[in-house]
Amino acid sequence: MAASEKKILRLSDVVPGIATHLHKLPALVKDGISTLLMRDGDKKTIGQVLETNALKYGNRPAVYFEDVMLTHSAFNDLTNQYARYLQAIGVKNGDVVIVFLENRIETLLLTAALAKIGGVASLINSNQRSKVLLHSINMKHSGFFAIGVEMIEAFEEILPDIHLEKKAVLIGVQDSKYPKDLPANYLDITTEAWDQSTRNLKLSQPLKAGTPFAYIFTSGTTGMPKASIQTHRKWLTCVNWFGRINMGLDSKDVLYISIPFFHSNALLVGWSSAAANGAAMAVRRKFSVKEFWSDARKYNATAFVYIGDICRYLMNAEPAATDRQHMVRKVIGNGLRPDIWDAFKSRFGVEEVYEFYASSEGNLSFTNTLNFDSTVGWCVSKYAIVEYDTEDEVPLRKKGGFMKKVGVGEVGLMLSQINERFPFPGYVNDDENQKKVYRDVFEKGDMWFNTGDLMRDIGYWHTQFVDRLGDTFRWKGENVATAEVEEIINAYPGIATSAVYGVLIPKTDGRAGMAAIQLKEGEAAPDWKDFASYLRNELPNYAIPIFVRLQRDFEMTATFKIKKSTLKKEGYDLSGCDSEVMILLHGDEAYIPLTTDHKKAIQNGDLQKRF
Repeated sequence: MAASEKKILRLSDVVPGIATHLHKLPALVKDGISTLLMRDGDKKTIGQVLETNALKYGNRPAVYFEDVMLTHSAFNDLTNQYARYLQAIGVKNGDVVIVFLENRIETLLLTAALAKIGGVASLINSNQRSKVLLHSINMKHSGFFAIGVEMIEAFEEILPDIHLEKKAVLIGVQDSKYPKDLPANYLDITTEAWDQSTRNLKLSQPLKAGTPFAYIFTSGTTGMPKASIQTHRKWLTCVNWFGRINMGLDSKDVLYISIPFFHSNALLVGWSSAAANGAAMAVRRKFSVKEFWSDARKYNATAFVYIGDICRYLMNAEPAATDRQHMVRKVIGNGLRPDIWDAFKSRFGVEEVYEFYASSEGNLSFTNTLNFDSTVGWCVSKYAIVEYDTEDEVPLRKKGGFMKKVGVGEVGLMLSQINERFPFPGYVNDDENQKKVYRDVFEKGDMWFNTGDLMRDIGYWHTQFVDRLGDTFRWKGENVATAEVEEIINAYPGIATSAVYGVLIPKTDGRAGMAAIQLKEGEAAPDWKDFASYLRNELPNYAIPIFVRLQRDFEMTATFKIKKSTLKKEGYDLSGCDSEVMILLHGDEAYIPLTTDHKKAIQNGDLQKRF
């Protein structure tokens, strides 16, 4: 299908890759063993890392935010003051505190402070409002609410409907960007914490690595958000894996983070990668294409964290003479599509791409340690890619009831074994956990985490992301991986991005392909004959979208994922679309406008033979 589909690693690829990265071998051995030996009962915590960094890199920058800079020593001191203040107002080990504010230093300070005293920061998406916001807050809390002054209006709107067992403790968090007075019933942690001691805390019962420190919510693209549990152990594992073994940043480096800390790429991957060896983080309140590279220059960033289509947004911006005038050489994240991988590295002078594959609730992580192109890399935990029936939406089981692994080059469902070495922290709601676990997969009694993703085995313990199960659909007896069709469409001149999905057609099996495409600024609609010809050359017949609609803007999640639910619901219904819908019929050379006559013929089953 796409060029990325045919990618298979060979020995001639692997040997040079290993040779180039031999300098990582000591970290791989030392920190790899440390990670594998770590257990939930170990007395290892996030706080210990922050305190060590304060001693080791005291006067080096730890965080840049707008015009503020905190050293490692100052960041640890403030964290201690926040922690003592939270204790003083009644927050105890195990309490869940709602943290609802924009992406800024105080978000990190609150999370770090709660981690030091055994509390849990329930990191609420700052874009949530009304019912979704209420749902996320009611998921679990202990009656403590840390609310940014910029979020108080949205919070107050749903406050009467929050489930409370006792009187709420409302903690206001000031912000220089929003110089407002806090309501009288809010405690002001931003000023009142200054009276607290900066000394490191000593708890009567030392915390353990398996202790939760944060909840991260799924984006809610397929229903209401779910809260995944993040433990100290998981963050410390990221310190070793992402920070030391892969990125290898040190105290001279600056990692630019324009992703919100309510997402794991910032909280787990970004923060841990910087903390591993005393690097600094440059934090932005909200991602901006226009300001991205000027920020990188302002903070002398040497690396950045990406997610979703951030790299595509940067590629879609007009080329500039300053595209390479920065110090960024390493990037880490997930979602860099193969169709722009090489072009992105070349245009912006990025040398190392540590693409990874993981999930907030899961127990495995692949990373492109050897800097191969178009792969999520390899994984130290035990995983399996098994045969999957996308029509019945179940993994296939052999006669004995066990599943079967796919071969090299083949696609299947990614599973990860659950054991003491690699536990499954899962979600706050245990019912949701049970849905993600398969039992008796290869032998009686074993347990495996269902990632919900289709992956390709490309050999030598490396894999490639293919699609989300919810996005893959079946048409003409074949599985259509939407991510791969999107890669092809996005490579067509003038197209900024696309969303591909399956739509129900009367009197047919499966779903017909439909694509919503967004054009680059100033571009006209494609030459529909040329576009159809292009797709026929690049895709098998069953994967070519039958319907295409132009889209002015996509509805996005806060982490830059396109919400497809509304698009799927509208389908090819002319009344539901705000732009023209095109159709490609068998025998036609070009996409043509879909008419009411076409729609009637589809409803009657008269046009299906031409699909």
